[in-house]
Amino acid sequence: MPQRLHLVFGGELISPEKNVFKDVSAIHMVGIYPDYETAYLAWKAEAQRTVDNAHMRYFIANLHRLRQEANQGSGDSEPMGA
Repeated sequence: MPQRLHLVFGGELISPEKNVFKDVSAIHMVGIYPDYETAYLAWKAEAQRTVDNAHMRYFIANLHRLRQEANQGSGDSEPMGA
């Protein structure tokens, strides 16, 4: 069974209305997690820790989906529903 890795990261945005980081070099890499549930718990902890700063946002990136997109057409990617 393929791994379903998830990256949790965040930082200060230029505006609460836009998902554009104020300083890309200051992005906080929380970690990489083996499943969505674990990643969600890490995301929630960071979001709650920074709740008083409206410019702070944390995200969960599905790394397995990024890999699939990169391999489309190469013949070695798995179907998107897998």
